[in-house]
Amino acid sequence: MHILENGTKLPPIMGVKHDGEAGDMVASVAGSWAAVLLYRGDW
Repeated sequence: MHILENGTKLPPIMGVKHDGEAGDMVASVAGSWAAVLLYRGDW
């Protein structure tokens, strides 16, 4: 596992947008704070 240092950019994280298109989540929030919620299903 690679640990990010202060000031290091996040690598692209691909996901699916609400309209069904694939997109880079990191690029879509560049310059802003963001929270990513992940749903794992049943625990």
